Amino acid sequence: MAIPVALTIAGSDPSGGAGIQADLKTFHQRGVYGTGVITLLTVQNTRRVSAVRVIDRELVAAQLDAVLEDIPPAAAKTGALGDQEIVRLIADKAQEFSFPLVVDPVMISKHGQTLMTERARIALAEFLLPRAFLVTPNLAEAGELAGMRVAAVDDMIEAAIRITRFGTPAVLVKGGHLEGEAVDLLYWKGNVTYYRSPRIITVHTHGTGCTFSACITAELAKGRELPEAVGIAKRYIAKAIETVPNLGQGSGPVNHHALIDE
Repeated sequence: MAIPVALTIAGSDPSGGAGIQADLKTFHQRGVYGTGVITLLTVQNTRRVSAVRVIDRELVAAQLDAVLEDIPPAAAKTGALGDQEIVRLIADKAQEFSFPLVVDPVMISKHGQTLMTERARIALAEFLLPRAFLVTPNLAEAGELAGMRVAAVDDMIEAAIRITRFGTPAVLVKGGHLEGEAVDLLYWKGNVTYYRSPRIITVHTHGTGCTFSACITAELAKGRELPEAVGIAKRYIAKAIETVPNLGQGSGPVNHHALIDE
C-alpha cells in the first residue's frame, strides 16, 4: 500500500531541532514519507545562530523539480526561504501544484536571527500567499503581514482576516506568546476555530513552529480536513513540548517522538 508523501521546502538546522530536520522527523512520526528541498543553510545550535547562507536559486529549482517528477507529494509546506528570488521561484512553481501548500512564514529564528529579507517579505505577501492553502504565522509574523500589532485574541482574528485578503483561504495564527492559555486561531471559510492547551513552562521550544506546521502538512497528506489536521497537530505539539528531551544548553528541541491518542 502506497504511503502518503509530504514535502518540505525549508532551511537546514544542523542541531536538528528546527527547519527541514524537524519537518522530516515530524513527517516520519506522523506516518508519512518525507521529501525535502533545502533553501538555505544555517550554522546554529540551541544557543545561537552564527551564519545563514541562501542556496543558489537554480539549485533550489533543480531539487524541487527532481522531487516533483519522481515522488510527487500529497501536501507540501514551506519554511525559511531566505530571499525574494527563492520566494518568487516557489510561488511560480506553486501555480502548478495539485496539492495543498502550507506556508509557515519564517522570518526570524528563535535566537533573533533574520531568516528573510525585507524584499522577500514583500514578495511572500504578493506572490506566495495567493498560492497557499494555509498560512501559519506566529504573533509577530501575523503582525508583520497584517500591518498591525497583534497582542490579544481579538487582534489575532483581525490579523487573520487581513492576511486572507492576499488570497490565501485559511490562516492559523499561533498565540504561543500570549499570556495565559496557549491559544491558536484558525480562520477558514469565514469561521473562527480556537485550539487551546495549557501553557507549559519550559525554555525548550526550539522548532515549535516548524514542527506544528509540519504535522498539519502530514495530516493533510493523509487526506484529513483542515480543522481536524490542525487539531491533531495542536495535540502533537503540546505533547512534544510536554515531553522535551532536555538537549542542549540553550533553547532545546521538542520531542519529535511524541505519541498522541487519535
